[in-house]
Parts: sequence; structure tokens; C-alpha cells
Amino acid sequence: MIIFKSINTLNKEVNFKANIGFVPTMGALHKGHISLIKSSKKICKKTLVSIFINPSQFNKANDFKNYPKNLKKDIAILKKLKVDYLLAPKVKEIYRNKKNSKIKLKKKDKVMCALYRPGHFEGVLAVINQFLIKIKPKHIFFGEKDYQQLLLIKKFVKNKFKITIHNCPTIRGKGNIALSSRNVLLSNTDIKKSAYIANLILNFKRNMKRDILFKKHLKNIIYKINNIKKIKIEYLEIRNKINLSKNYNRNNFKIFIAYYNNKVRLIDNY
Repeated sequence: MIIFKSINTLNKEVNFKANIGFVPTMGALHKGHISLIKSSKKICKKTLVSIFINPSQFNKANDFKNYPKNLKKDIAILKKLKVDYLLAPKVKEIYRNKKNSKIKLKKKDKVMCALYRPGHFEGVLAVINQFLIKIKPKHIFFGEKDYQQLLLIKKFVKNKFKITIHNCPTIRGKGNIALSSRNVLLSNTDIKKSAYIANLILNFKRNMKRDILFKKHLKNIIYKINNIKKIKIEYLEIRNKINLSKNYNRNNFKIFIAYYNNKVRLIDNY
């Protein structure tokens, strides 16, 4: 595996006219990231992974400071997977000025995480924009755990870049918890609470699939979750999985949640 810290050097040494897959990450790699890398390796001749903790997508300085970091471990994982290239750039490599660090969202897109984390997706879109301007891979891979992010990126990229976006299913661990880099910040007790929440919502989803009118019990689910010690829901909503509107039916709905588990913010969708 060749490790690049400079995008200029990357572009000089890698032929992006070839069939190259790009997996952008913020490190703290887990089985979810590994599934994206494996998907890229199946489809593409070469795979490029980036590790860049993007400061512009954090709306709280403390969250940025505490984000899990273990570059040495990440490199070992990537070498084991036989990844071809790793890009680990500095902030100045990505953003030449502050103007490039945010891309405005439309008012109608400011729902769920975009509403509760102002500036977050503006920063996500900005970093993807900079990556795709500066390097030109043929394919890019994202996980469905960050489903709202996936839809916003698809919409943003659509007529701007010639690239194929691949979305990969959420990878779940023990207790049906969606794998996340933030999970390392949870204690065993916290993990059990998240498993209870995941299974509670999965059961609620099964009931809604049988009868859409079961949605009226959403308030009971919110009440149950908020009554768990050191758990606080930010939002729990049912939306159309195609456009995130509140017009949905039994065949096109998704359930979205963001909550704090002992001060660690977690998101999921079902």
C-alpha cells in the first residue's frame, strides 16, 4: 500500500483515468468501513481510501477533539485488506481558504441531522466537493448508516461530477447495533442500552410493515427510550426513504433516530 499525504503527489503517481474506487473515511476503521473497501475491491481494479477528520463538519469543538483516532491501527487494517492507496492529508491540503469549507444547504433539506447539527452537512458536502475536484476517481462508496448524508451527496454530485456512487448496507454488530466509529466511546452498559433501542425500533418497523397505522405508537417508543437512564432522543422520525418527506407508505418508509447515549451522539435508520 502506498501512503500519500500530498494530493499533488497522489495525482502524479496514480492514473485516475483507470478504474479506481474511492472510500472516504474519518478513520477509526471498523467492519462497516471494511465492507465498503471490499465492495470497491470487487468492482474496481484499484482502491483509494482517505483518512481525514474533517473539521468543517463538526458543529461542536469538543466533538471534533474527542473523535476517535488511531492511524497506526487503521494503516494495519488497510494493509491487511491489500488496499492500493491511502490518502491522509492535512487540513491545508483540502481547504485553501474558509470559503471552500462550507456548501450551503437548501431550506427544504434542513431536517433531522441537518436541523440539529447546523453546519454539519455543509461541511460534509464541502469536503466531498474538494476531494472530487482534486482527485477524479470513477467510483465512490458510502454506507447507508449515514442515510441522510448519502442522499444529500447523491443530489449534490448528480450533475457536477462524472462518478458512480455506490451505497452499501449498514453493518450491524452484536444486538443489532449499527457499527460506528463512536461506538468505541461506549461502555458495556451503554452498548446494552443501544441494543435495546435498536431492537425496539426494529420490532416497531416490523409492525408498521404489517399495518402502516401502527405508526400511531411512535410516541410510546419515544417515551420508552427517553425513560432509559442517560439516554436522550434528539429526534425519532418516520420519513419517505426516497426524498425524506413525511409523505410515505408501507413500502417506502424509513425510521430515523439520533440520540445521546451517556453523552455520545449516535444515529441510525431502519
